Formats: sequence, C-alpha cells, structure tokens
Amino acid sequence: MPSPANTAAVARRSPAPVDPADLTNPALYINRELSWLEFNQRVLMQAQGDRHPLLERIKFVSIVATNFDEFFMVRVATLLRKFRNGVEDMSPDGLTTERQLDAIRVRANRMMADLERCWSDVLRPLLAAENIRILERKDFTPAVTRHLRDFYARNVHPVLTPLAFDPGHPFPFISNLSMNLAVVVEHNGRTRFARVKLPDVLPRFVPIPSDVAEQPGESFAFLEDVVRLNVGSLFPGAAVRGAHLFRIVRDTDMVIQEDEADDLLESVDRTLKELRYGDLSQLLVESSMPARVLNILIENFEIEEHVVTRTSGRMGFGDWSALAKLHRPRLKDAPFSPHVLWANGDGDAIFDAIRERDHLVHHPFESFSAVEAFLRAAVDDPHVIAIKLTLYRIGPNSPLVDLLIQAADAGKQVAVLVELKARFDERNNIEWAHRLESAGVHVVYGLLHLKTHCKLCLVVRKEVDGIMRYAHVGTGNYNRVTSQIYTDFGLFTARPEVLDEVTEVFNYLTGYSNKRDYDELLVAPHHLRRAFSALVEREAEHAREGRPARIVIKNNSVADPEMIRVLYRASQAGVRIDMIVRGVCCLRPGIPGVSETIRVRSVVGRFLEHSRLYYFENGGQPEALIGSADLMERNLDRRVEALCRVRDPDLRSHLHDVVLETMLADTDRAMVLRTDGSYRPVRRKPGAKPVNAQEKLLRAHAARRRAG
Repeated sequence: MPSPANTAAVARRSPAPVDPADLTNPALYINRELSWLEFNQRVLMQAQGDRHPLLERIKFVSIVATNFDEFFMVRVATLLRKFRNGVEDMSPDGLTTERQLDAIRVRANRMMADLERCWSDVLRPLLAAENIRILERKDFTPAVTRHLRDFYARNVHPVLTPLAFDPGHPFPFISNLSMNLAVVVEHNGRTRFARVKLPDVLPRFVPIPSDVAEQPGESFAFLEDVVRLNVGSLFPGAAVRGAHLFRIVRDTDMVIQEDEADDLLESVDRTLKELRYGDLSQLLVESSMPARVLNILIENFEIEEHVVTRTSGRMGFGDWSALAKLHRPRLKDAPFSPHVLWANGDGDAIFDAIRERDHLVHHPFESFSAVEAFLRAAVDDPHVIAIKLTLYRIGPNSPLVDLLIQAADAGKQVAVLVELKARFDERNNIEWAHRLESAGVHVVYGLLHLKTHCKLCLVVRKEVDGIMRYAHVGTGNYNRVTSQIYTDFGLFTARPEVLDEVTEVFNYLTGYSNKRDYDELLVAPHHLRRAFSALVEREAEHAREGRPARIVIKNNSVADPEMIRVLYRASQAGVRIDMIVRGVCCLRPGIPGVSETIRVRSVVGRFLEHSRLYYFENGGQPEALIGSADLMERNLDRRVEALCRVRDPDLRSHLHDVVLETMLADTDRAMVLRTDGSYRPVRRKPGAKPVNAQEKLLRAHAARRRAG
C-alpha cells in the first residue's frame, strides 16, 4: 500500500495524457473528500490574509473548525464505517477507502496545523495589539490567578463531575464534540484515572476584569486552563499527576432503516438518540499526553490508532465564534442596509405586482423581508384560501412559522413539508413540526426514501376572475438569519405554466402524484438529471453547428461523475463552459481533448456563496435557471429538488450581465482550479485594481436603494 504522503500526491497530480474517448478514466476526476479539504483551505485563507477586518478573520477560524467537525462527523465517519465493515469501495478517481482515509489524514492534519499557527502566530498577537488579550497560563499574574481561583470556586467547581474509570468504574460515556481532561491521580499509592468534562454551559473564554489584568481593554483565560489550574480540588486527599486535554468527534450520519419505518418522525427521533453513541471518527489529544493515557482512551473507545490526531496547540476552534461577537465595530465588516423590494403592508399591491411581472430578489443584497412580506400578505388577505411551503432548515426563531400558524388560525388551508432528515437540524425540525401540527397545520414529514430540499412556496387566492396562484421559488432556506450571510436568489411569479408545475410538486410531496415530465421546472429525482443533460447536449449541438454556445454554472458542488462526463462531452464539442463552484469540484479543467474549454473558479468572501444559477446561451436565445440543486448524486437522485426557468428577459439579462459576469470578473477573492486539483489566486493585470464581486454587488444595490 502506498504511503499517505504518496496517496495525497497522487490526488494532486495532473493526469498523464488520456484517451479522450474514455471519460470514465479515474485520472479525469478529483477526489471528492480532498476537493472539500481544498475548499476549507480557501476558507482558512480568509483568516490568514489581511483582506478582512480582524474579528471577521476570527469568525473564519470558527467556520473552518466547524466545517472540520461536520466533515469528520459525516464524510470521514462514512468512510470509516466502510473500512471497519470491510466494504470494498472505489471512488471515481480510483482511490480505495483505505487510501482515501490515508490521504485525508495527511491533508487534514496539515490544515489543522495551519489553523493553529494562524491563531497563535498571527491572530492572537493582532488581538493583543487591539487590547483583546487571550492569556496563556504563563501569562497569569498572582492577581489573575487569585481571580481565576475565585471564579472557579463560584462558577465552575459546582458544575464539574469527575468520573473515575477503573475495574470498579466503567468507562464513562463521552458526548460528541465534548472537551475533556484525562486526569491521572495517585490514590492510596496507586495510579488512577478520571475524566472531567469541560461543561459547554460555561464560556470557553473566561473574562478577566481590567483592574485585575492591570491592562486596558479586554482580557480572557481559557476555560480548560482555569480547570487545570484548580483540578486538584476535585480529588482531595489524592495527588494529581497530570491532566491531559482531549476532544472527540463521533459519527452522526443518520442512516434510517426506512424499509422498516412505519412512522418517519418516530424513526428520526429514535435514530437521533442512537447517534449519541456513534463510533468515533476523530480523537484529538494534546501531543504531550503520555502513551499510557492515550492507550487507555484508544482501548476504551475501541478505535484504530489512525483515528487519533495529536496537536501541540488549542482544540475546539469552533468556540472562537464568541470572540468574533465582541463589540468592536471597527474590527468588523461595515454594516449595510439591503434593498427592500416590499415592506409589510398592502397585500393587494404585492399580489398585483407579481401578477404584472416576475420579480427576483438576491439576498443578502436585497432583504429577505420580501419573502416575509409575501407570506404576511397571504396570511392577512381574506381572499387567500391556501398556503403551501417546504421547510428544510428553519432556524431556531422563525417568524415564518408564526405566520403559518396565524394562517391556520384564520381558517386558511395550510400545508407544510418539514424535512425531518435535514442534517444537524433534525431535532429542531421535529419541534417545529409538533408546534405546527398542534396549531392545525397539515404537516408532511418528507418522503421516506428522499430528502425534500426544494425551496417552494405556493399561495392560492380567490379573485374576481377566478382562482389565482402565486409562487416563490428559491435557492436557499426560508431562514431570515442565513439570508443575511448566504447569497441566494428568490423568484416571485404568477405565470400559470410555472404554477401548474409547482402545484404538481406539492401534490407529489403530500399525496401520490407521480408526474415525471416537466417543462418550466426541472424536478429531481425523476426528471432533473435527464432534463439538465439535455440542456447541456443541446448546447453541444449548437457548438457543432457553429451557433453561439456557452454554459455558465454557479453552484456549491459539482461531484456527480455522470454529469461531469456530460460536461466533458460538451467541452469536446467546443462549448465554452465557465463554472463558479464554491466548494467541491471533482471535474478537472484544462485536460487536452477532454476539458480544454472549461474554466472553474471558486469565490469565498464576506458572504457564503450559496445561490445556484445555470445559464445556457442556446444559440442566441439564452435560458437561465435558478433553484435548489447542485450537480451531486444526492441532489439528482436522492432528493426532491427544483430548478425553475427564468422567463422574464430583463431578469435573465440581470442574472447574466450583472451577477454572473461580476462573479467571473472577481480578481480579489476568486481562486482558479488547476488541472492538478489545486487552486491559485486569479492573476490580475499589472497595475489593475482588484475587483471584489460581492462588494461590487453591495455597492450596486446600495445605489439602487438610494435611487428609490
């Protein structure tokens, strides 16, 4: 078996000359997991560079760490499950499960070291220069030590529960993502071991008053250092010989035996409880942890040595989000006021405006209040008789749920699809589903074998000339909080041909409709793959016939091998293809005879690029689609997704001329994917000023707002 270093090198190597007729050649594909790690590296670069204000850079540290946790909880956990069960599997790029795990370990460890250095060598000193000091134990003065001992006695000690583990005490349950101390004590002449969990109900950064720190500004100590300083108080009469920090990440990938599930809600609830005990996918330990202590952990967790990651620095960087929230406006992005399409007000005016023409919103440059105003109008308008909505990630405090309950209270027919299997939001969505049901809303819990990921809202209104329907089709969740930091599109339309198909999708979700052919919508899992492939192949035919042919793709991920082959064939036909892919991209651009006309870039900036937009030149009659689907197997085959054609020529032109061309012109935050799988910054012409696409769009919408 090759060494991990060699495995990683293979994944980053430009392919040797290939047969253009063999598009299944593994050399034509980038490993999905390694591509994701490259994406997280681009996020880390936002913290490493100086193009963001300081506390925004701290925020990116937290995002990188949280991304890592989710990656190990799901992607690495899935590979480990296959490895442990002896499942022989081969990725499209030709790596076995074992080789993928080797390559991931090498790349992830290097990135974790980069993250630690970014914090300790760059950001922590910069914070200190701004009078925000994060003290190490060596920095504790006698006054600080006294204060922290007092803080510990009053606030920490009562919460801690030391748990011994020895033949008389079973190894304690240790929860996912928890920080713990493995404490070595000498008791009655014998060496004993105990575990102390750092309570997540306490702040990771313990504030120290400025008069105690004898420094202006703000000072903090790490909670683990405060506990370590006082850990002897938990073991009176025993001598503490060491306290070694460790953190665990468990497998939380939900696998429901849906063929045995009589009640989906009950099955999800039961599976969530079982996930508390998922196998470990990472054990993170201090590099100074003695071998004897580490071996005890490995033995009791029943894990392989390669699951262990050693670090000489801090761990649990997701907690750094607390620092990013410090009230230092000068150290954060300047606030902005998004353009408001409609304020809460006259419902007749909103419905009249949609009936007159389609409207497009682009969050966060345009306010999510347009969606809320649309739904508020539907709730308040006595002529509205029905509201239907899909909810994927709702958020903890959703005003939309209150509006739906008000609509049900007013006697309107309200049907809501709540996707219980939305990863990491399962518990939250169960609670919302119960609340909606108790208010009389018709709640559907998703389909048994599919996740419902489409973003659709349908309003049915009784008007003078009959029943009218209005719809919102989005690319992002119905979530006010995420709409302020994610870029997403929303289309409001009253086009009958679109509404007919939106209605069919809801009938599919709530009943037994099995419609498989659509025109205005591309709907997964039955139709989207075939229809999207046909659009790409049509573009290839235009190129072969000498007509204008171009494809622009803006989405989050491109990983489906079959769809990549469709794009390769279009490139071979001469279609120019520009791709703006935020995260995973398994397609290799620039391969002679295969992907010479394909360019791929990624933009990671102030906002999370989340919108999905697909543009086709179509021989001079352009088409554009927005919606919920990326080009991944799960989106195409295992989810209910919807892409919607944008028929209004002005909106279509805006999407191409303003949004896509601005993103393609970015020379500040854009990174270009090279054939070998690595990314490099976009090269600017000598003397040219950098173009930041997101800032340019912010300025454009601010000017529009000022103009009224």
